[in-house]
Amino acid sequence: MIRPYHPSDKQALVEILKLNVPTYFDRREVAEFEEYLKEHQATYLTIEHENKIAGGTGYLLTDNNTIGHVRWIFFHPDFAGHGLGGDAMKYCLTKFRSVPTVKKLIVTTSQLAYRFFEKFGLVLIKTEKDYWGKGLDLYWMEMGFNSH
Repeated sequence: MIRPYHPSDKQALVEILKLNVPTYFDRREVAEFEEYLKEHQATYLTIEHENKIAGGTGYLLTDNNTIGHVRWIFFHPDFAGHGLGGDAMKYCLTKFRSVPTVKKLIVTTSQLAYRFFEKFGLVLIKTEKDYWGKGLDLYWMEMGFNSH
């Protein structure tokens, strides 16, 4: 189930994010995520599986609602391979497609997850070594929205 984030979800989501450090996230990013939740909780989603919080994702609009971003998508390692990431991406894409002004989707990820985003039509634009932290490179990906 994908539902709107509630502040009571924060503790569980932070703990799940920590389970993904240092493999997918740098430890510095935990505080960045907490700050993100403060600023963008209206567009953050909590993802449940089997009545447990399994992870989350954010969908953010910037530049006068012309650019969509998928941010902070992660899951508890126990729920890997359950299709939750795909469900989350489809949900976000539907949200963006419902806003006629959105022209482009941007995802900033790492070398560990970019292939996942390619499945949805995102294309790698640039990379930057050790951007997120040592061994975690930036993979900047984009996809255009041509029609609504």
